[in-house]
Amino acid sequence: MRTRILGARVIDPNSGLDQISDIYIEGGKIAAIGDAPAGFNAEQTIEADGLIATPGLVDLNAALREPGYSRKGSIASETLAAAAGGVTSLCCPPFTKPILDTPAVAEMILERAREAGHTKVFPVGALSKGLEGEQLAELVALRDAGCVAFSNGLDCFRNNRTLRRAMEYAATFDLTVIFHSQDHDLAEGGLAHEGPTASFLGLVGIPESAETVALARNLLLVEQTGVRAHFSQLTSARGAQLIADAQARGLKVTADVALYQLILTDDSLLGFSSLYHVMPPLRTRADRDGLRQAVKDGTIQAIASHHQPHEADAKRAPFAATEPGISSVQLMLPLAMSLVQDGVLELSELIARLSSGPAQALGLPAGKLAAGEPADVLLFDPNASTLAGDTWFSKGANSPFMGHCLPSAVRYTLVDGHISYQA
Repeated sequence: MRTRILGARVIDPNSGLDQISDIYIEGGKIAAIGDAPAGFNAEQTIEADGLIATPGLVDLNAALREPGYSRKGSIASETLAAAAGGVTSLCCPPFTKPILDTPAVAEMILERAREAGHTKVFPVGALSKGLEGEQLAELVALRDAGCVAFSNGLDCFRNNRTLRRAMEYAATFDLTVIFHSQDHDLAEGGLAHEGPTASFLGLVGIPESAETVALARNLLLVEQTGVRAHFSQLTSARGAQLIADAQARGLKVTADVALYQLILTDDSLLGFSSLYHVMPPLRTRADRDGLRQAVKDGTIQAIASHHQPHEADAKRAPFAATEPGISSVQLMLPLAMSLVQDGVLELSELIARLSSGPAQALGLPAGKLAAGEPADVLLFDPNASTLAGDTWFSKGANSPFMGHCLPSAVRYTLVDGHISYQA
């Protein structure tokens, strides 16, 4: 369908574009920005006066829960929630049942995502069979089936030699490995950041060193093996500094942070609400400020939702017995805009960390708003607001932001030129 978007403020961090303009879409791609192409006859017109048009958001970690955990979410429900949050492309982690360690699972996820049609889905395959950290998964076969990167999540390799061999193999085929750096022994049994808040609440703590020890090891192995690496879910200021030091040494490593880590701290746990139970844990205000600075200066080039929907019962037990995670992808744009409202980031910086930054980190065909690129477009009203939970598509309502009034509102999300969400 030929579509024209009229009068939007067009922001494309990749090209530096920021101006009031029209967008013309044909054949699922952007035909032009500015003047209409010769002979262009629109079949659909979106009046976008007062709206901002950006590349569709790219989320590097959003659990879809399918296959295996239908009580928590489905590909259809969670990709619709993502579209409502302004996301047009997302990566789903391999924590499914069965584990995403075979081409058949990857192909099934991609097929169901195409059937739903709400967002583009890029699977992340398991680095080891069953995520057990012992035998390497069929990485090349998984790549050929559509996996864009490989991860073992927080299920770390207990044997450093095995991890090194896995990284060498990935480097041989130019595959990207995603690290969630948390030392198993230092974090074992922990529920919250090790500090005054955890002590006051009587919760077993996870020290900052659980992240930094694992991060230092992984960075050294990256340097030795030459594997392309992305570091996900950073939680500490010192962790961000280790990434900055590695980048200064010339290592081509990238990193992301969970959006909620830029907003919340371990002080949020004082009410004992399980909605704030996440893993890795929320850390101190100083860590949050350090992460914010790393995002601003580009050390951390991507902000991800790290969306983990749960059924209600998963959060009803005593804190220590609840499952960690926040349902957040539907609030991606408005929650992120609170960082602009609070003066943490400029609007252009935020859009870059939500679109072009994550796309470049994993080499995804997304995050650009230019002629010839896929017509993945977000249109939002910066002067409106979103009442979190007012309309909710995710199966998981486990969000501590429910009932909060957040800045801006998504009006349209377009994927390959078709409207996948309209407010």
